[in-house]
Amino acid sequence: MCEHCGCTSDNEESRHRRMHEQGIPHEHEHRLTVEQNILSLNNSRAEENRSYFARRGICAVNMVSSPGAGKTSLLEQTLLSLSRDIPVAVIEGDQHTDNDTRRIEATGVPCLQINTAQGCHLDADMVHHALLSLDLEERSLLFIENVGNLVCPAMFDLGESLRVVVISITEGDDKPLKYPYIFESAQVCVIHKIDLLPYLKCDVERLRANLLQVNPSLRIFEISSQSGEGLLVWRRFWEEQIPEAGQENEMAG
Repeated sequence: MCEHCGCTSDNEESRHRRMHEQGIPHEHEHRLTVEQNILSLNNSRAEENRSYFARRGICAVNMVSSPGAGKTSLLEQTLLSLSRDIPVAVIEGDQHTDNDTRRIEATGVPCLQINTAQGCHLDADMVHHALLSLDLEERSLLFIENVGNLVCPAMFDLGESLRVVVISITEGDDKPLKYPYIFESAQVCVIHKIDLLPYLKCDVERLRANLLQVNPSLRIFEISSQSGEGLLVWRRFWEEQIPEAGQENEMAG
């Protein structure tokens, strides 16, 4: 069980299902109340984070995906492209190890690690405490690489400016229909590892159609971190997200 969002373990879910099947009286209200309280507290902290980012003109980006979709590889290439011209920092979320943080630091970009242990996602309070340890410049980019998971991160606002969901073509073209909530909550989607298209049965046009069926306003990029295809357009997009000098107060308002 996730110690933060209370998502159910297989054993607990099986026990709950058997209670229904056998007509055993049981309560749902307590769990619902706890989840509502957790989300309410998280949303309050997320608004604090959002106000902080807006006052300083920081574009905070919550990057989410399934495990293995290539978030870190994409982030490495993004940082190598941007960091010479734009101030950038990273918060890395994983259950264990600092492997990805060491990869990010090798690009020369400051990075702070959050290990969630049994937690299956980052939350706004974790990000808030991380901000206390990061010396973020005004009018900069902050990439927050969330724990690999397409379910729980959809519910937890970190106070981000943009949510980016990365989907690898190895995951199939129906993934947005199977996990719609994370795609509904995002503003940007990266179809990743497109260099593998010659070797896989993935219909990119169908994938795009499924993405737009779930979220018609989604901005979609097709990128290969290996070949570099699509990275120039990707870089230009992030250059456009940095507010001009003097716009910080307007963002905060």
